[in-house]
Amino acid sequence: MTRPPGWGLLAVWALHDAEELARVGRWTAERLPALRDDLPWVPERVWRALSSVDEREFAAAVGLMGLLVAAVAREGRRTGGRSAVYRAAVDGFGLHGVVHLAQAAAVRAWTPGAATSAALVVPWSLWARARLRAAGAPPVRARDAVAGLALAAGAVAGSHAVARRLVRGRA
Repeated sequence: MTRPPGWGLLAVWALHDAEELARVGRWTAERLPALRDDLPWVPERVWRALSSVDEREFAAAVGLMGLLVAAVAREGRRTGGRSAVYRAAVDGFGLHGVVHLAQAAAVRAWTPGAATSAALVVPWSLWARARLRAAGAPPVRARDAVAGLALAAGAVAGSHAVARRLVRGRA
């Protein structure tokens, strides 16, 4: 029987988020004004939200997500990949990578997270799903993939909300 991935989710996630941590602050400062001009249909509240995230808050959110991803990876390892939460996280993480690539295509430039999405996140997620199938996990259904992406989006939003309170509460 093929051994399904478990801790690989945490490893690939850590490399991906290291790229984001290293570049998101500077990239946002450099690119946000031009993006505002290029994308006038984007609501002003989106631009305000993007420009209000400071690097400490972003780092805290990444740390919180790391704890969550570690717990999910542990569950994936413990259950041999049979955990529905683990499979949803693998699917959501892969789709998250696709979103990064779509963002880069939309702005016609590199964006934080795009390099590791192309090189690691999407290929690893496809490989992980193949390993999970070989180990007997059910195939991906569209609604499961969407649920995984929604889970990832909710986790990101939640981690940023908690990070905002932690960072701004200390200021």
